[in-house]
This record gives sequence, structure tokens and C-alpha cells, in this order.
Amino acid sequence: MALIWGSSFLFIELSLELTTAFGVAFWRTALGALAMLALGFIFKIALPKKLSQWGHLWVAGFLMSAFPFTMYAFAQQFTTSILAAILNATTPIFTLLAILTIFRGQRQSATAIIGLLVGLVGVGVTLGVWQGFGDNDQLAILALVMASISYGIGTPYIRKHITPMALAPTSTAAIQVLTSALTLLPFYVLTGPLFIAEPRVETLGSLILLGVLGSGVAYWLFHQIVAQAGSAVAATVTYTNPVIATFWGVLLLGETLRWYEPVGAILVITGAYLAQGRRLKLFRIREG
Repeated sequence: MALIWGSSFLFIELSLELTTAFGVAFWRTALGALAMLALGFIFKIALPKKLSQWGHLWVAGFLMSAFPFTMYAFAQQFTTSILAAILNATTPIFTLLAILTIFRGQRQSATAIIGLLVGLVGVGVTLGVWQGFGDNDQLAILALVMASISYGIGTPYIRKHITPMALAPTSTAAIQVLTSALTLLPFYVLTGPLFIAEPRVETLGSLILLGVLGSGVAYWLFHQIVAQAGSAVAATVTYTNPVIATFWGVLLLGETLRWYEPVGAILVITGAYLAQGRRLKLFRIREG
């Protein structure tokens, strides 16, 4: 899952050469839905039968797919895939904020609060706030932050409303991205051309991989991990996204890595780690 989602920022960048931001978001959800529905058909996995289940999955799809996918595609037209991946790593921080303000079901430790503050400082360092926003488009930064906020709300929403349904991960993943595709379809059709260039192997291939793997298989894995190990463990995938995205961004996209971006990324990842209530154990002391 980490490899797939870490590579999705590369796939988004290449897919934007083929279609619009809404197009990238629509096709990745539509192709992901087709992949999961086909898998469900092969293994004879039943889809949800209750209207309430479809309703909760639609909300989860909007929070975890339709809205953030659109925000990332929009933002990556104006900023690097590396920066997008670093800000994506703030998801556990915004998950903590969502738990504190919306899902008030559990108390948070002092470690988690410290992690929240460290992570927010890391965001500022990543953006180079001492020089304004530098070369970064402010709307693009806002879109990336909004995407992380959406994930932050969506993750505990899934834990609270979707996981107790005890549905097959293939079924929940399929409906989540299917409803997202239905939400995005009118925006895609009505806001511009369906495609902006002739397809090439790398652009069409990236869009297919983004959909089948990034929106289908990855969410199939995600729902299994949330159900078996909890949302905290599932959210740790965001720790590796900046590393994988930076590797592809520098190697294949020729993106420049500014000195303060990896420094900020370390702070963001450390803050995200602590925001989950975990402590840094640099030394282990044995007594007796």
C-alpha cells in the first residue's frame, strides 16, 4: 500500500498531461471501482444491501476519494509531486484534530498534542514560510491542506461507521470509489474537455495504474488494515509517501528538492508519529 500510494503522486503528474484535474480524479475512481467490482464478481462477494450502508460509504467516498483526489490533481498542476507528498504526510495530524473537534470519543495524550504542534511547525518549514510561500501557488497549498483535512476526517469516520458493518474489504472499497466516480462525473463532463492531449503510453498507463492500483487495490488493502489493526496503523503509510514520491520526482520528473523540504518532512513525519500517541524511544533503560 505504501509503494502504491507513494507512487500515486508520479501517476497524477503524468495523468495531468492527458486530462483535467476532474478527469484524473474521475478516472482513478471509476477504474478503481471497475477493478474492485470485477474482483468481487470473481470471488462472489456480496455488495451492501442496506441504504444506510450505501449512505455511509458515499460519505466515506467523498471524504477519502472524490474530494482529496480532486484537490491533489488540481494542486499538482502548480506545485511539485514532492511537496504534495510531504503535505500528505500531515494526515495523522489532521486526524487528531478531527478526533479532538468532531469525533470526541477518546482523550488524547500530551504526546499526541506535542506531535500536533511539531507537525504544524514542520508544515511551515516545508513551505519555507520565512520567505512567504516562495514559488508555491497559494491556492495549490490550500488545496493540499484541504485534502489532508478531508483524509483526517474520513479515517475516523470509516472506523466509526464503516468498520462496524463488517463488510468484505472488496465490497467497501468498490462502493467507496464507485460512489466517488458518480459524484465526480457531472463535474468532469461539464467543466471542460474530457481529454486535453493525445494519449501516450506513459500518460494512459499512469492513469490506469492510478485507478486500478491507487484507488482500487490500495483501498482494498486499507480497509483490511483498518479492520484488523486500526486506523492508527493504517495511517502510518503516510510516513513513507514522501520518500517514495521524492525518489520518483527527482529521478523521473526532474523536480528540484529544496534543502528545507526534507527538513520539514522529517518534522512532519515525527509530528504525525507523535500525534498518534506514540513516544520516541531513543534509549531503553533496563532496571535491576
